[in-house]
Amino acid sequence: MIRNTTRILCLLLTLCLLALAFVACKDKNTTPAAADTIGEVQRTGVWQNATYVKDTSFGSGSKTLKVTVTADNQSITFTIKSDAETVGAALLEHNLIAGDQTQYGLYVKRVNNILADWDTDGTYWAFYKGEEYMSTGVDSTAFADGDQYALVRTAG
Repeated sequence: MIRNTTRILCLLLTLCLLALAFVACKDKNTTPAAADTIGEVQRTGVWQNATYVKDTSFGSGSKTLKVTVTADNQSITFTIKSDAETVGAALLEHNLIAGDQTQYGLYVKRVNNILADWDTDGTYWAFYKGEEYMSTGVDSTAFADGDQYALVRTAG
């Protein structure tokens, strides 16, 4: 009987020491690793008012469009299924962009409710297809199924 009691106490003591070792090894002041936050951003800086902070899918159309939104070194991707003809129409369809209509087309000031306004803060939304800076606006850029674009909040 004493032998069994001793074994049980040794087992409990070992388990307590293991638990203490795991707790002691955990660094409570670290931020999640990049792999842990892929597709999600922190609500800081310009992202505080963002409508979406995680990769999100929209729509049920026949073509798929991916748009990565980058601001303050953080990014998320919208996957949009749409029958729209242009990138701008697909984004407007889901209230993902807003701006002013000008003689040159839509001047995008908000993407995902994140403001970039040259007149107030010297920033703008740069529009890319892959690595290529687009010379057309979102509202005049047609897209094909599977195309990938980016809107990057850029300081002048």
